[in-house]
Amino acid sequence: MATVPSKIRRAGFTLIELLLVIGIIAILAAIVIVAINPTKQLGDARDAQRRSDVNTVLNAVYQYAIDNNGTLPGNIPTGTAKEICLSGVTPDPDCITTYSSTNLADLEGTYVVGIPSDPQSSTATGTNYWIIQDANGRVTVSAPGAEQAASISITR
Repeated sequence: MATVPSKIRRAGFTLIELLLVIGIIAILAAIVIVAINPTKQLGDARDAQRRSDVNTVLNAVYQYAIDNNGTLPGNIPTGTAKEICLSGVTPDPDCITTYSSTNLADLEGTYVVGIPSDPQSSTATGTNYWIIQDANGRVTVSAPGAEQAASISITR
């Protein structure tokens, strides 16, 4: 006489087990995405680029001054900051619609390969980096398009 097994055992997972594992993975993924915060990371990367660009422009201005017996490029504004035009753009009173701009083309080639522009908010003619010279001859270059509540401005 043959005995019939009373319970057939199958290998595999139940629907509840699968849903539980998927739910746990979804929760962990959400925690990781919040911790990494890609929007903040990208903003920080663009701000780092802006700091580097502002420093590059200021270094080029002072290298020019060193090579020219302390004379700064003649088109740096005093009184009101102006936007720096992109290379190849003739100084135009409306580089950005309402603001006068300054063209530092004299710096290109010798002091800097090309005038850098804002990684996110430059226009067809302007870099969205601003420059001014104060009464004491100190030059300030700034990036008003900074993100993450940053204020990027360097004065020397």
